[in-house]
Amino acid sequence: NSMPSTKDFYINFKPIQHKDPYVQIYSQEYNNDLYLYGLINPQIELENLEINDEASITVIADISGSMSGSSIHELKSTLSKFINNLPSNFLLNIVAFNDDYFTLFKKPLPLNKTNKLKALNFVSSFEATDGTEMLAPIHYALFEKTSLPDNHHIILMTDGAISHEVDAMAMINEHINNRRFHVVGIGGDGSLKILQTITKKGNINFVGIPKTIDNDVKHNELSIGYDTAVDVATNALDMLQPTAASHRRVMILEVMGRDAGHIALNAGIAGGADVILIPEIQYSIKSIADHIEKLRSKGRNHALIVVAEAVKKENGKKATVKYVDGEVRLGGIGNYLGDEIYKITNSETRVTVLGHVQRGAQPTHRDRLIASAFGVYAVDLIAKKKFNRVVVWKDRGVQDLMLSQVAGYSKTVQKNDPLIKVAEGLGIYIGETN
Repeated sequence: NSMPSTKDFYINFKPIQHKDPYVQIYSQEYNNDLYLYGLINPQIELENLEINDEASITVIADISGSMSGSSIHELKSTLSKFINNLPSNFLLNIVAFNDDYFTLFKKPLPLNKTNKLKALNFVSSFEATDGTEMLAPIHYALFEKTSLPDNHHIILMTDGAISHEVDAMAMINEHINNRRFHVVGIGGDGSLKILQTITKKGNINFVGIPKTIDNDVKHNELSIGYDTAVDVATNALDMLQPTAASHRRVMILEVMGRDAGHIALNAGIAGGADVILIPEIQYSIKSIADHIEKLRSKGRNHALIVVAEAVKKENGKKATVKYVDGEVRLGGIGNYLGDEIYKITNSETRVTVLGHVQRGAQPTHRDRLIASAFGVYAVDLIAKKKFNRVVVWKDRGVQDLMLSQVAGYSKTVQKNDPLIKVAEGLGIYIGETN
């Protein structure tokens, strides 16, 4: 009786089991007449569905000190998204570990509203501290004192800097039975290669996420931590400039990057360096001295130099430091350059080795966004059962590649990199490019 006069028809229905049905209205034009038809389906409650082989999950989360910065942010945002998207009939437990391990519940429990809130609060409390001991939490996940389904899933989230990894993978391989074990590995090309090896031995599903300040993962434009490291190095150049000018000095900043010059190149341009030295391009001490003299002739009384740690001495030898434990590491190129520049220019030089400060800063907004995007995509890959893949940032978005295309391969600065032209256009000496 309440049908509007402008309507041709209306549908009246009573909800099935007091639940609003799912309604879809479609339209189709035929012989200049518009036809409408509707599909009405009763709503199905997920709580009443039969628990399938993917309904029981234990997440093992690495919250050790090696996961500091962007990694712990990524882990927390990914887990939160994962928890929010799980249906309430799924059983979930979370085991976080560093030197010790901590469990959300004593056993996997259904994700009702109360338990979901507890899970989200548990994840939000994560802080990256202490060392890494993985055997105990994996043992707990495999042998939880509860009747787990045979096809219980276990997801390990780690950066690869773990203790007893071979023993852990052997234990998994021996006792996993029909349980699914998924590893989300977070690290650089070296870590991904190690994780590829040990997960292959354990017959374990693997998804990789690039995390390295060196930004040298093959086929990947941005790695987690890189933007933050560049920001730290840029800020260091900003802070060195005033003291360089007030004391008429040549200030040399030695930055990390292993065998790649991405940090030095980007920070040098952003921080206003006069000289940028990277491992991929040869240089000449005389050319550096000539550039400093050129600056003096224009009224400048100081200069800023940024050099990547893997830049070799002019004779082709690596600059290294031998520590008391016998380990030899990259380092010392800044001091070498300072001495050589002083000999030619008689300029007072000072060297700052930025070191591990680059690895521990608060992550930039870009690193947080990249980390979140990588984490969400990695979990989606697991849901789609696409394993032995690595997520990468390419063409302004997240993609995935085969692990074999990435693990063990590195990406250095190419001589045709557009930023080299930018540096030259700004009058920065960047080596013997011609």
